[in-house]
Amino acid sequence: MTLWQIVILASIACLVLKFAGYLVPAQLLEAPAPSRIADLLTVALLAALIAVQTFGAGQHVVVDARVPAVIVAAALYALRVPFIVVVAVAALVAAGIRLVT
Repeated sequence: MTLWQIVILASIACLVLKFAGYLVPAQLLEAPAPSRIADLLTVALLAALIAVQTFGAGQHVVVDARVPAVIVAAALYALRVPFIVVVAVAALVAAGIRLVT
């Protein structure tokens, strides 16, 4: 199976899942348990994406300039600093560390 066949199959699967979502009754989705699960699942997936992008390099776990940059970004975000400033400072921290090492 070629890469394009896999991409097309995955696209079709995503489209089918999206259309299947319209068949789920609204009462089921408005219940407290599914609503809470959907909220928590979103946060968990975002946290996993951040962890993989911060510590992953191919098949290896790597600690480099990204880790302190994410820590600084989290601290600034907790202090309610505007998002563009958080991104800029985190980028400067990562660039500074890479310049030194």
